[in-house]
Amino acid sequence: MMQKAKLTPAPTGPTSFERVQKICKKHGELIAALAGGLLTLSAYLLGLMQVPLGWLLYPAAYVIGGFYKAKEGIVATVRTRQLNVELLMVTAAIGAACINHWLEGAILIFIFALSGALETYSTAKSTNALAALMKLQPEVARLIAHGQESILPVTKICPGDQILIKPGERIPCDAVIVTGETTADEATMTGESVPVYKKVGAELMAGTMNLDGSVIARVTKRSEDSLFSKILELVQSAQTTKAPTQLFIERFERSYVKAVLIAAALMLFAPHFLFGWSWGETVYRAMVLLVVASPCALVASTTPAILSAVAYGARRGILIKGGVHLEQLASVKAIAFDKTGTLTKGRPEVARFMNTSTLDDVTLIKRIAAIENHSSHPLGQAIVSYAARLSDQAILPEAERVKVKPGFGVVGWVHGTEYMIGKKEMMDTEALNAFHQLEQPATMPDDETIVYIASEGKVIGRLSLVDQIRDSAKEAIRTLKKYGIETVMITGDNEKTAAAVQKASGVSRYIANCLPENKAMEIQKMNQAYGHVAMCGDGINDTPALAQASVGIAMGAGNDAALETADIVLMKNDLTRIADSVRLSRKMSRIVKMNIAFALTMIVFLLATNFLQFLTMPFGVVGHEGSTILVILNGLRLLRG
Repeated sequence: MMQKAKLTPAPTGPTSFERVQKICKKHGELIAALAGGLLTLSAYLLGLMQVPLGWLLYPAAYVIGGFYKAKEGIVATVRTRQLNVELLMVTAAIGAACINHWLEGAILIFIFALSGALETYSTAKSTNALAALMKLQPEVARLIAHGQESILPVTKICPGDQILIKPGERIPCDAVIVTGETTADEATMTGESVPVYKKVGAELMAGTMNLDGSVIARVTKRSEDSLFSKILELVQSAQTTKAPTQLFIERFERSYVKAVLIAAALMLFAPHFLFGWSWGETVYRAMVLLVVASPCALVASTTPAILSAVAYGARRGILIKGGVHLEQLASVKAIAFDKTGTLTKGRPEVARFMNTSTLDDVTLIKRIAAIENHSSHPLGQAIVSYAARLSDQAILPEAERVKVKPGFGVVGWVHGTEYMIGKKEMMDTEALNAFHQLEQPATMPDDETIVYIASEGKVIGRLSLVDQIRDSAKEAIRTLKKYGIETVMITGDNEKTAAAVQKASGVSRYIANCLPENKAMEIQKMNQAYGHVAMCGDGINDTPALAQASVGIAMGAGNDAALETADIVLMKNDLTRIADSVRLSRKMSRIVKMNIAFALTMIVFLLATNFLQFLTMPFGVVGHEGSTILVILNGLRLLRG
């Protein structure tokens, strides 16, 4: 009798309530602000049409639109025991309602709530940096003990333990190879694009990739003590440190709120006793003071300008994660660049090909590419790409008996002939000397990687590969120098390679042999020397420096961790966009300063005329809201760049 099948119910997706709950949690503040604005507009239109009880929408706009900011203000006041702008805005709106000016209070709440929601979005972008880094950290390791393999969390692996690392796996712990040999891609940690050959006794770094060999390694450090973990700590530390500008703004807000509330309290009583004003006039003037002194125009001085600049940048392929970063870029005096993947393309390319065999160039390179096509090594892939360009995408011949020698090169047969492609250590010494005597250039560039070709006991060719400078690098460096910005290259490469790239790119100076923690330290030194420094990079090894800099800039094709940590992302990998960002930030800074000066002048003027009893509530609203509209329009000019 056939057994009845057991059906496993398919997992169901989130319910409608859960979806709504998720949307409210992520976008609730913005939804509330927009809802408050819509209610305000509806109440105003109903008032024009003289609809009975239409004014009841104003209290609803107060409650819905101002909920998040009022809650934020109350919580912050309880926690810090300091007054804040959120409470002042709520008080000003309530004051406007007390003298029957609901519309003005609702507008104040809407503008302030909207700016707060956008600020929340900007802040949330940077909190994903650590999560992106954590994804690159292996969670488990293959422990080898008593001849048995077991998988354990990396947190339980201790120094002295032996672990197995298979090809294609990320290395879970800092370790030393005990058995086997392999090639490791250390670009995530050192920035070097060319994989490094590792044999017995060589050190492996956690977070790097094991490419083509299975090795057994002895763990040297606990996971929390590895270089990868130190990078996480450096990023976290740099992100939790507040910028001086932010601290100044916080101090200014507290002083401003106290001054306005004290002035409003005095206006409720002092004029009656000092100048003989009636109680009605005194209360009226105090409420007008709260309305005209509310920082609505001050808030509008920055938000529209920032949003316009960010929108313009997005159209130009510049992703700016927050206005504060663009504002800080305006005061940057120096920009540090990573080399691999930033100033350079991050992948080797064949620069020169020498052929001393009896075969023509196309035939030989096709045979070599046929063998290299069986290898996953970046140098081999670069040779295959070069062959495709040289032979106009012709079909490669059949390669047989291909054998990869990790760290050295590859051997294979094509049309019955054996070919060896690899480092000079792989070649016969006498054959190599004979080749050099035949044709040897006077000088070899320091940044080139040389791959030799041998066949039938002779060295018959040589390929010179180099990580090419980006086409946009020279123009970007030249433009930044015109803006008076110092350019510095920080790289993990040696002095010779760094000097060669400096000459090709035009950067002012370079700092070589920098590990990730050294890069962050160099940025700290530059911050002390220049005041404000930007860092441009693309890899996980750059994340501490990106977080430490006043402004972090990442290449769009870079590592996810770098993209999340950076404040600005160049989506099209075009370095000239950095100069565009600097120009945009400086223009935005001028407009914001102009707006703030105008807004403060209007507040002072309105306060003075209110105290002299020249200002009525309608004119106060016109002056206050009119100044707000003017600064918004001035900020919107940045939409044109």
